[in-house]
Formats: sequence, C-alpha cells, structure tokens
Amino acid sequence: MNTMQYLPEATNDRVFALIGSPWGVLAVWLVILNVVTFLVFGLDKWKAKRKVRREQVRRVPEKTLFLLAALGGGLGALIGMRVWHHKTLHRSFRYGIPAILLVEAVGLLYLWWRFAA
Repeated sequence: MNTMQYLPEATNDRVFALIGSPWGVLAVWLVILNVVTFLVFGLDKWKAKRKVRREQVRRVPEKTLFLLAALGGGLGALIGMRVWHHKTLHRSFRYGIPAILLVEAVGLLYLWWRFAA
C-alpha cells in the first residue's frame, strides 16, 4: 500500500476552501465592509457631538466615509445615516450614498447575471 496517496496536496486556495466560492468571498467582503462602514458613521457622529465640548477631537474625513461606501459599504453607510442621524442634511451624502448603493446593486446584479451558473 502506497502511503503517499493519502497525503494532502499543496494548494493555495485556502480562502475559497473555507468560504466555498468566489461568491462567498464577495459576500464576506461586503458584510465586513458594511459593518465597518456602519460603525465608522457612528464613531463620526459620536466625535461630532464630542467636538462641541473639545476642539482637539479629530473627525473622520468625508472622503473616508465616501470611500468606505464606494468600496462596497453603501448599505452600511445608508443604514448608518438613518440610525445615527448623521450627515442627513448634507446633499452630497443624502443623494450620493443612495447613488453609490444603486451602482453597487446594479454591479452585483450584472456579476450574478454574467457569471452565475
């Protein structure tokens, strides 16, 4: 009996083996990024309230908030705006975040239509 046939093969697909497929990797990415984006919106709201009393508090730049949304965290940003009541008076956020979310949804639908079996 050859014992070599029972040894594991060397692969570099560990992430896919753990999650299952590229769709699983995408899903994990989107969940993590949306949770992080939601929490960053909450952190910035907390800092905004605190800055009234202390000037040295550094806020999260608006560019960072938009970047997190554009990288896939659009849903987390929109929910963060609603839950924390943050950036809801800024037109760029009021229209920009839903637009980013719409582009992300269309992109996901396209990927699913193009590559799903």
